[in-house]
Amino acid sequence: MEESYDVIVVGFGLAGAIAAIAAHDAGAAVLLLEKEAWPGGISICAGGGMRIAEDADAAFAYLKATCAGTTPDAVLMTLAQGAVALPDYVRALAEPLGATTRTVPARANYPLPGYDTWSHIEVDQVPGFDAGLDYPHIRVEGDVNGKNMFKVAHEHVTRRGIAVRYRSPVDRLHRQSSEIAGVVCGATIISARRGVILTCGGFEASADMQRQFWPMPPLRPVATLSNTGDGIRVAQDAGAGLWHMWHLHGVYGFHHPDPRFKFGIRVRRLRNWIPGVSVQRAMPMSWIVVDRRGKRFMNEYDPYMQDTNYRPMAFYDPTTQTYPRIPSVLVLDARGRESGTLCEPSYNDAATAAQFNSLSLAELDKQILVTCDSLRDIAEHFALDEKIFQATVTSWNIACADGSDHAFGRPAASMMPIVEPPFSAAWVWPIVSNTHGGLPHDEEQRVLDPFGTPLQRLYVAGELGSVFGHLYFSGANYSECCIGGRIAGMHAARLKPRSAVA
Repeated sequence: MEESYDVIVVGFGLAGAIAAIAAHDAGAAVLLLEKEAWPGGISICAGGGMRIAEDADAAFAYLKATCAGTTPDAVLMTLAQGAVALPDYVRALAEPLGATTRTVPARANYPLPGYDTWSHIEVDQVPGFDAGLDYPHIRVEGDVNGKNMFKVAHEHVTRRGIAVRYRSPVDRLHRQSSEIAGVVCGATIISARRGVILTCGGFEASADMQRQFWPMPPLRPVATLSNTGDGIRVAQDAGAGLWHMWHLHGVYGFHHPDPRFKFGIRVRRLRNWIPGVSVQRAMPMSWIVVDRRGKRFMNEYDPYMQDTNYRPMAFYDPTTQTYPRIPSVLVLDARGRESGTLCEPSYNDAATAAQFNSLSLAELDKQILVTCDSLRDIAEHFALDEKIFQATVTSWNIACADGSDHAFGRPAASMMPIVEPPFSAAWVWPIVSNTHGGLPHDEEQRVLDPFGTPLQRLYVAGELGSVFGHLYFSGANYSECCIGGRIAGMHAARLKPRSAVA
């Protein structure tokens, strides 16, 4: 043993930062390990609006409905109770730094029991913070503030003098008897006297794991190339179980033609709407999506399009042995192009930032979209069946005139005809923002084996232990990072040191 700490936290995203802070404040000597040369994970690219709740019982009801029996009630109730207490915790972190917060009314995405107890809290300003200077390895487009919350957590890690080690991937968990005793980094064993907390993200950048667990070809990630399932593998090696590995948070989006750009690029975010409650919140959407024959097959603007609208693209045709909707084609007209850019990249990667951060959104659109004088030329370029494609666009334009999408139920307020040349189009693929499958845990964030027994001295927080097993809702992962990270840090720090255990 070359060195030892009370608590070792693996992964320096938001969950890791919060876990390290909580363990330190509970009296533990903490080491925070990060495999990359910079911090942030995917959380630094997140929207930043953390889900908070007024009533724990109502919040629990909503969480139970959206998890569809994949997550224990005790775990969901702990998250619900944490969501009620979260505003005070976030403010307690922000205020010593002079950072400000704001609460945003925002009911949950679906009209399920308890949906109206939820809202958002976010850090909207951090004095002296310049993301371009402090975090040059990121690019975040759209109305998002995740970088602000991460900056607050990062500053607290720094002010506490918590040991941080970059370029330090964990290869294995170190075990002694039936306990987790530390981590193995290369040829070095680092001992954990009290516990290890895994906060090293999911597997959105692991094509091999995607092939094993998802019913579609591997998807490009949105935010980081570092989340390759390391935490899942090392925990499985120590006896951990798995839960809802199929579930991902995704959207359709673009692939950049330059192979150096390894990320998927999300299509522009539009406002969420709630079925039967706030359909009027839907915004004009300038495009439709068609399959490789040229036929429309989906509602391009579902209630939370950043989460579920990749799912219709996963259709597998056993007759042709193909995925005829991967990739699909996004189509719009000149008026649609004038209504705003389509690309909305977000990534945490130094090489990509150095090569592509200087490109404007308009320049990215120009590099990705193909523009033609006629729909016939679009069909020819993308090898679509011209008759099917022309009929699809004609049917769409009639639906726009009628103000009703009888085929797939797209909100009327979002419907824009495709009539004015020149026309533009691009290939679109399902892309993954983050995974929800990973390590099962109890209400104390202890990792469980396949029979539901806690693994001694091993904890999980954040994406790696995400509770969402059927539907995700906006901002809830950020809440998990804070609530679960805090619980894991406090419980790990309060364990008796291994040397004092009989």
